[in-house]
Amino acid sequence: MKKIIFAISAIIIATAAYPQQPKTPGIMKEGKPGYFQNTIMKDVRAVDEGTGPAKKEKRFQADLSGMSFPNKVSLYQKEWHLPPVSQGNTNTCWCFSTTSFFESEVHRLTGQDVKLSEMYTVYWEYVERAKRFVSERGNSAFSEGSEANAVIREFKKYGIVPKEVYTGMEPGRKFYTHEKMFKELSQYMENVKNTNGWDESQVVSTVKSIMNHYMGVPPESFEWKGTRYTPKEFLSEYLKLQMDDYIDILSYLQQPFWQKVEYEVPDNWWHSKEYYNVPLEDYMNALKNAIKNRYTVAIGGDVSEAGFSREAQVALIPTFDIAVADIDDNARQFRFSNNTTTDDHGMHLVGWYEKDGTDWYLIKDSGSGSRNNDEASPEFGYYFFRGDYIKLKMMDFLVHKDAVKELIGKFGK
Repeated sequence: MKKIIFAISAIIIATAAYPQQPKTPGIMKEGKPGYFQNTIMKDVRAVDEGTGPAKKEKRFQADLSGMSFPNKVSLYQKEWHLPPVSQGNTNTCWCFSTTSFFESEVHRLTGQDVKLSEMYTVYWEYVERAKRFVSERGNSAFSEGSEANAVIREFKKYGIVPKEVYTGMEPGRKFYTHEKMFKELSQYMENVKNTNGWDESQVVSTVKSIMNHYMGVPPESFEWKGTRYTPKEFLSEYLKLQMDDYIDILSYLQQPFWQKVEYEVPDNWWHSKEYYNVPLEDYMNALKNAIKNRYTVAIGGDVSEAGFSREAQVALIPTFDIAVADIDDNARQFRFSNNTTTDDHGMHLVGWYEKDGTDWYLIKDSGSGSRNNDEASPEFGYYFFRGDYIKLKMMDFLVHKDAVKELIGKFGK
């Protein structure tokens, strides 16, 4: 009898902790050309002939029509950040989101507002990928994707510059496009592998030459507000960023909790083992406490779900997927293990709001899906994530260590 009473009590507590969600219907819907095709690729086609339109296809998704969501930026407790910028026709969300995060950190720490160059970091990331490709004799991924902590690695080694010093954009363009550049780079690296051309200096020189053509040569030094800096001096002396102050929090079952582990995804191509792996409830508590205590985070995970609406700019877990109360470490790991959760997008979490006992998060985005509305709208370039979506589908986040002191203190005990 006591066991039955205990079980009923547990159900009541769980139900109270997760407000009842209305049933979410599903619908087969044909995708329509949006900001990517109508604006970004229009600009690309104006310069590059032969780039065709996207194929239309139907996909199953949650039908959110008629539902009300807190999808207004003005509702949220927001932390300082620069306006959203587009990554264009590139797969460099990892750099745009993390660069935005560090811009917010510079403002939080020094009060200075500086737009940093995403493409400076992308340039050196390709150089490092080329070096590893040679050292691993072609057994290292050479692709466009990467992780948030790759930005830390490149900042440490190469520093950073303001965007106005190095835009990395070809003259005459409005948006970045790396389609031709990456094709040329990948074909060259494939040729290196096929011919056993493992001369690192030659490979790096050729990779730089290709990028110099498309992106321009990054500066070795530059003048900023009357002082000349190298990129590394600018990082430490002007921006005052200490890269060792930033850590990546991860939550999955396939590695031990309360240890630093490898995030086993292709975009972690250098096999970093610097991820602090914690149980899901600790992960969610740390994330919420960070933003409530005025820290932003760079967050990464899956945005290919039926509950991810680019029309409403909302992400949630539909009731036809899993009940919110049932989202736990096992549900999260199950989806990661069967590849229905993938590490496909990086974003910048900049705000928080509570509605009817449910947490919502304001997400600054560099992708085109968040731009299918009026460009003059305050919501242009943002998403609104319900807490359950982050809990099930967002795998890791980068944050200043001071925001998660209590969490870090549990490691090594």
